Amino acid sequence: MSHVALKATDGFNKPLPLALVILGHLSAFLFLGQAMKGMPVGIVHALWAGLAIVTVALLSTVIYRQHLELTTWLGMALIAAGVVMINLSQGHGH
Repeated sequence: MSHVALKATDGFNKPLPLALVILGHLSAFLFLGQAMKGMPVGIVHALWAGLAIVTVALLSTVIYRQHLELTTWLGMALIAAGVVMINLSQGHGH
């Protein structure tokens, strides 16, 4: 969500969206650090990045009415499928 609020800061000129960005990033790193306690760094980062890409794309479509092409949504579906595959593999061998 903090990446979506970044657009609303208007170049860091609006304090409320800026506060959301800062708090969002701090929270994300806190949770990321907790996730790394029990999972490999590469897996945690891949999950974090993949989920961020899909979430930001969905939220920007809803909040900012940004249009994405069908091929972009297909790419997002592949990313989401990859996140699911990574999560399913975590119970088998890591």
